[in-house]
Amino acid sequence: MQGISSPLSHDKTVLLLTGSRPSPRITYGREQLGKALEAAGYRLTNVEWRSAPPGIHIIMIGTGDDPSIQQAGRQFKLSPAKTPGREGFAIRVKDRRALIAGADASGALYGCLELAERVRSSGALPEQLSFTDQPEMVLRGACVGIQKTAYLPGRHVYEYPYTPQEFPWLYDKQQWIQYLDMLAANRMNSLYLWNGHPFASLVRLKEYPYAVEVDSATFRRNEEMYRFLTEEADRRGIWVIQMFYNIILSKPFAEKHGLATQDRRRPITPLIADYTRKSIAAFVAKYPNVGLLVTLGEAMEGDGMDVEWFTNTIIPGVKDGLQALGKKDLPPIVLRGHDTNPQQVMAAARPLYPNLYTMNKYNGEALTTYTPRGPWAAMHRDLSRLAAAHIDNVHILANLEPFRYGATAFIQKCVQAMHTIHGANGLHLYPESSYWDWPYTADKATPRLRQTDRDRLWYMAWARYAWNCHRPRQEEDRYWSRLLDAQFGSKGAGKDILEAYEQAGEIAPKLLRRFGITNGNRQTLTLGMTMPQLINPDKYRVWPELYNSDGPEGETLLTYAAKEWQQRPHTGETPVQIAEEVTRHGELAVAAIERAAPAGRQAEAEFARLRNDMHCYRALARCFAAKAQAALLVLRYGYSQELQDLEKALPYLQQSVAHYRELANLTKDTYLYANSMQTGQRKVPVSGSGGHNKTWTELLPFYEAELHTFRQRLDSLKQADHRGPNGQPARQLRLQPAEVALQSPNGDHYQPATGQQPFTDTTLQVQAIAPALQPLQALRGSLQQQRSAGTTLRFHASRPVKVVVGFFKGGHKGYLQEPDLETDAGADNYGQATVRIANALIIKGLPPVNIHTYYFDAGQHTLALGKGACLILGFMDGRQEIPAYDAGLGAAGAQKLDWLFE
Repeated sequence: MQGISSPLSHDKTVLLLTGSRPSPRITYGREQLGKALEAAGYRLTNVEWRSAPPGIHIIMIGTGDDPSIQQAGRQFKLSPAKTPGREGFAIRVKDRRALIAGADASGALYGCLELAERVRSSGALPEQLSFTDQPEMVLRGACVGIQKTAYLPGRHVYEYPYTPQEFPWLYDKQQWIQYLDMLAANRMNSLYLWNGHPFASLVRLKEYPYAVEVDSATFRRNEEMYRFLTEEADRRGIWVIQMFYNIILSKPFAEKHGLATQDRRRPITPLIADYTRKSIAAFVAKYPNVGLLVTLGEAMEGDGMDVEWFTNTIIPGVKDGLQALGKKDLPPIVLRGHDTNPQQVMAAARPLYPNLYTMNKYNGEALTTYTPRGPWAAMHRDLSRLAAAHIDNVHILANLEPFRYGATAFIQKCVQAMHTIHGANGLHLYPESSYWDWPYTADKATPRLRQTDRDRLWYMAWARYAWNCHRPRQEEDRYWSRLLDAQFGSKGAGKDILEAYEQAGEIAPKLLRRFGITNGNRQTLTLGMTMPQLINPDKYRVWPELYNSDGPEGETLLTYAAKEWQQRPHTGETPVQIAEEVTRHGELAVAAIERAAPAGRQAEAEFARLRNDMHCYRALARCFAAKAQAALLVLRYGYSQELQDLEKALPYLQQSVAHYRELANLTKDTYLYANSMQTGQRKVPVSGSGGHNKTWTELLPFYEAELHTFRQRLDSLKQADHRGPNGQPARQLRLQPAEVALQSPNGDHYQPATGQQPFTDTTLQVQAIAPALQPLQALRGSLQQQRSAGTTLRFHASRPVKVVVGFFKGGHKGYLQEPDLETDAGADNYGQATVRIANALIIKGLPPVNIHTYYFDAGQHTLALGKGACLILGFMDGRQEIPAYDAGLGAAGAQKLDWLFE
């Protein structure tokens, strides 16, 4: 047997023993236990264990099936009470003899970590112990995004080659060691690396040598670092999993073949399929211990195409790589449920490749509830039944950025829900904030703070409950309070710090699930919301699962206002209830952190930042609560037409701006940004294009202007100087048509106006239309052809133009889906994601129409819109801007109130 040595003294001397040929994981576990013992004052020796003096401690470490460990256990009468399951362990301690027996090498490692934690907690080895444990979740992992806050020049979303220039931290071995040690200490066993197309940075194909995206020196560094990372991870019982999107091509490969790196609507071609299949095969052959996480999107469209790509390209690529290795066992492939029909894909793929795992987002790209329900929960349960392991992905956390989050009770309940509601047995955890800015946080500090340091509590809590989510809550409160006492030297105030975390941790989840537009990262909740987003959210394309699945049953502001007017009873969680609750949470969080403030003796700078975050949460809660009250009164005005309702709304809106101003003051010297995704994909509350509008000081003028406009509109109404229905000023906007050389499709043109028939194969007529559209020349097409083959425009423009497209609202089958950043990261490549004119056109029997525009520079262009009914309403001057508004055609009166604020 092998031991660790140090100068001998019989008093506090320990002999650590392993089997004759310990695995790297057992060796790592022994090292970590040795460090804990030395920190507690023990000395390690390497004397021969059979002749060891009676006063020394002997700890035997190994797997339960190791004969040498079994022999030693019998001699010292320390056989484990029962055999643990996978990754489990048993620890027996008696009369200065200890046995750590793992079900496997990882179990032995975790047994060492368990005993090490007990030594650190008590300062000594236990005199007697019989303890067996094993994890509840089979996969417990975190992720690192090899991505950036903005696009690289000449590239699109997710396209980031692995280079030292863009990712210097990727080549920092010491930083990786610290990160992997953190994962291991928290008993995490998987690490996901996220990137759009990693293969062109890691493998070279003999058929396509030009596809490599990095120079030869960088390629060699990538090979060396990847092997280093995977070997060090495996030593800690961590499985590295490489994620990739589909279909994304290497930039040099795409350019050589005249292709786009991403094109959601292009068909699968033999060239594209062959390149991707060979890339996957080469990767599997080169890195056989690395798993694959497959996202069938966001650059591919259609369930049938997803099935074809997964079964005919990805799975064969994996099998080709295994064949090259001479391996017959099938390692797991993880199929992500995002932007696909995962049930359909699994049904087609399982006969070809039985060892499939599945993954799906927990609350979308946010954290909103520990009571998930509805269609999203049903999808989780379906996937759980289909896969050997189903993984819940706590993703992006767009509503938590950038403030600290440590609500351990909320997290524990979420993990419990993963088991009981979703049927999951795996966790995939994103960073709490600043995913796109790894490894740094958004804090304004020099040197910059690292996420793993600042958000240590985040990682510890999720990992602790992924291992065991059934720990008694009172014991957990004591555990976390002691930990916080140790961190801040707060001498008993840890319970107050924990209370502050718990109270503040309810605010962002409740705000988003009751007032938000989306659970996706196109909304940054902590930057606030505009009044039109609160009173007319459909114009901003509410993501339905936010209200159907990501919280308790309840009411939106619009539903609540309608029921109040109609004197109908309310159902479930209401906006008024949430406004009151988040305000109370904010007050309690600040009171708790202020109670803890005098007790702090260490980590003073971090405590000051945490304290400031609690004040930020309170200001955010107050801001939303006041604005929600204002919104309800404005919505009431939509029914009553009584100016006193607007007059009552004014002081609430003033309060909201005052609270937001406080938030801006609290953050101007403490945070670099709110949102780490700093591109035009961020739409709510305002566009984040070009890295702008990412701080509260930048957003404050928007809200001050909104208040100023409301005052003006109210004064105008008081003077009875208003026009149009509900006091809405008549819209004077007219779109300026542009000439293009339209090459296809061939068809009739018509002026969009009442009575016109937009389709060649139906008698459907336009009943109402926004005047802004009438100057255009629309293209009449076949409804049947749009639904069966899609719509593709080919044209040449001599100057910048915008294609004006009408989308039928609702996302119903048979209609072209509106550009959707929730599932298609390229949905704003042409500026098309924003609804320019909502409810702009009515055709009897069809849903109302929203207007989107696609921008093109001068030149030759092709616009492929996909399958489904739509309206091609013409070409307009590309330089003309359309201020987004709601034409209100077919909309209820209470929804036509945006003009009060715009």
